[in-house]
Amino acid sequence: MDVTAAVVRKFGEPFSIEQLTLSSPRPDEVLVRIVATGLCHTDLNARDGGMPIPESIVLGHEGAGVVVEVGSAVHHVEQGDHVVLTVDSCGRCRSCRLAQPAHCEDLFALNLSGGRRDGSSAFTGDVHSHFMGQSSLATATVASSSSVIPVGKDLPLELLGPLGCAVQTGAGSVMRALRVTPGSSVAVFGAGAVGLSAVSAAAIAGATCIVAVDRVDSRLALARQFGATDVISIEDSDVTASIRDLTSGGVDYSIECAGSTDALRIAVDVLRSLGHCAVVGGVRPGTLASYDWRPAQGKGVTIHAVVEGDAVPSEFIPILVDLVRRGRLPLADMVTYFEFDQIEEAARAAESGEVIKPILCMPA
Repeated sequence: MDVTAAVVRKFGEPFSIEQLTLSSPRPDEVLVRIVATGLCHTDLNARDGGMPIPESIVLGHEGAGVVVEVGSAVHHVEQGDHVVLTVDSCGRCRSCRLAQPAHCEDLFALNLSGGRRDGSSAFTGDVHSHFMGQSSLATATVASSSSVIPVGKDLPLELLGPLGCAVQTGAGSVMRALRVTPGSSVAVFGAGAVGLSAVSAAAIAGATCIVAVDRVDSRLALARQFGATDVISIEDSDVTASIRDLTSGGVDYSIECAGSTDALRIAVDVLRSLGHCAVVGGVRPGTLASYDWRPAQGKGVTIHAVVEGDAVPSEFIPILVDLVRRGRLPLADMVTYFEFDQIEEAARAAESGEVIKPILCMPA
């Protein structure tokens, strides 16, 4: 099949829109026509050489589309199904057997190697595939079967792609990793797509104090729409003191979504005794962070490294779809649509903070 794809030929350079040939799915794969895909900061970090992936690769990991063909070993979807794509996992290792596929022992090999287990690519020529199990910055892709989650046909596919990563990560951090309880207090650092999803999920979970922290005023205003009870600009305040004042000493839960070592330090500092901090933000390999050891130890805090919300996608993404359907997760309020050939414009808008979540719509 001939497809149009955005290829990263050299790290740090713009995406190259190219015509490629896509192979047929193998027994454990699914061929999906991509309707739209979210553009994530992880994609931009990878484009710029911040992840251990090969060059000449098709990125994209928030795809949504329609099943065109299924491999002989795939039974959970069929031709014509609407699907959301997410990260890959092996389904066999200890982590997967413990219902923690986000911490699959083969996570990096399956999602960042640039191909299948045997090293082959779904794209012919020298272009790598299977980024995060899917490589969805293309008009069609071959995805690993475990990355393909069926969804209903009553919601627009153009909207649903971010459920596969950003929304799953933020909401899952609250609902699955931290298991935020009713009446609790939560501080969310970073009000991008992940942070807003965490804020919304905290409201759904019944937290009564939800503090959003960011440097962009428009994002803080949107955080209030998503359920934040209080907002703090990191530019204008002593964030630690402000949060402690708001919460009579500290929060029960904090979530670092910004990929900032300074934010992580504050996120640990503002916990009350026996508090829990989720470390969610993506950073470059080799990034080191620190926090004040003795207070953290004395308070008995837990620091929890989270990937994809520590969720089981086949179970959690349908829950998120239902929350969107019922209007409890206002996903449409955080997205901005771009045509596929506007990918560089979408990337600049995301990097500048002008938009929260750009979604690239594929040509019909």
